[in-house]
Amino acid sequence: MELVELAERLWRGEDPDHAAAPLGPGAPLGEVADGVAFLPNFANCSIVDTGDGLVMVDTGSALTAARVFSEVRAWRGARLSHAVFSHGHIDHVFGVGPFDEESAERGWPRPTVVAHAHLPRRFERYVLTAGYNAVINRRQFGVEGLEWPLEYRYPDETYESATSFVVGDDRFELRHEKGETDDATVTWLPGRRVLFTGDLFIWNSPNAGNPQKVQRYPREWAQALRRMAELGAETLLPGHGLPVFGADRVRQALSETAEYLEHLVAATLEVMNAGGRLDEALHSVRPPAHLASRPYLQPYYDEPEFIVRNVWRLYGGWWDGNPSHLRPAPERRLAEELCALAGGPGALAERALALCETGDETAGRLAGHLAETAWLASPDDPEVARARRRVFGALAERATSTMSRGVFRHAAREAAPGPPGESERP
Repeated sequence: MELVELAERLWRGEDPDHAAAPLGPGAPLGEVADGVAFLPNFANCSIVDTGDGLVMVDTGSALTAARVFSEVRAWRGARLSHAVFSHGHIDHVFGVGPFDEESAERGWPRPTVVAHAHLPRRFERYVLTAGYNAVINRRQFGVEGLEWPLEYRYPDETYESATSFVVGDDRFELRHEKGETDDATVTWLPGRRVLFTGDLFIWNSPNAGNPQKVQRYPREWAQALRRMAELGAETLLPGHGLPVFGADRVRQALSETAEYLEHLVAATLEVMNAGGRLDEALHSVRPPAHLASRPYLQPYYDEPEFIVRNVWRLYGGWWDGNPSHLRPAPERRLAEELCALAGGPGALAERALALCETGDETAGRLAGHLAETAWLASPDDPEVARARRRVFGALAERATSTMSRGVFRHAAREAAPGPPGESERP
């Protein structure tokens, strides 16, 4: 089976292209256990044939809803009885529509959507911040013209701590957890030993630090992973990436991801408790070395450094410990002052290019500071804009994570229209 073979290659670290880009469909729908199908998608969809109707865990995005419906229907024709939303991110909750329409046309009861009680509040917040969410997702994913939705399929049933329901001979056990979101649901199918993790496991370094999104909860996330590891699941179906097969592998993947987060939390708190600044934590806290090669803990989407920032924000607030950052001067005014001292924006821009060309990581970070300072002081200077474009274009190429690449590419486009071209690279 193609899906099983891909999953095996990914576990062995032999499929880096898929590991680096787990957000797109990598295989067609495949049956991963008797009566259990898995559809790799922008956000994965899992389907269980209970014998008395289908149950889906996550339903995909608006962009993939038609594909999801088509592939599910090619696999089974039974009505959709229930859909569980593992959390409220829009790539997981927009695929129910075609099934609602089908039910109305065929005189079936509408599918029952189940989610945690916090999920409707997320939808309400999304409406309040639709413009902001459009901006940050355009920047993060490089999708120009992306519009944030204002209408949502709300759940029919919500719960607080835990709940369950039975369809056919299958009992679905749902538990609330906090991790990437505060509305996460873990679904456990004990009769088949199948675990549906949502985005608590995504074949990447956990998305616990996204710099443009709301608070994440890495300590509680690790606790959730530990609880899941004790279930004895034989198949793990994640929110992104491919399945994990075998009880030993499932336990290892969940336990080591928990260890990864626990280490970052503990090391960051150690700096905080000793009176250090955020800067110290950012440049000293690293993931456990013995987990660095794990294919499911690579920083392709988020980065450990960003997780450190989120730990700091969660336990220590937004101030980083630098007194000059408590009540800062306007950025542009500070940039003008620094450029005047340095001999003008052109001097900083020239130095930024020289640092960037070394290829050294720290020099590249310095180049970003200098290029941005020069541009803030003189945004209409074409040479300064060109330097900013080259510096951030180079930083984007060197970045490993979706988060960093998105921000850096946006900065390059902002300085001069269009993506950095070959001739503009250092």
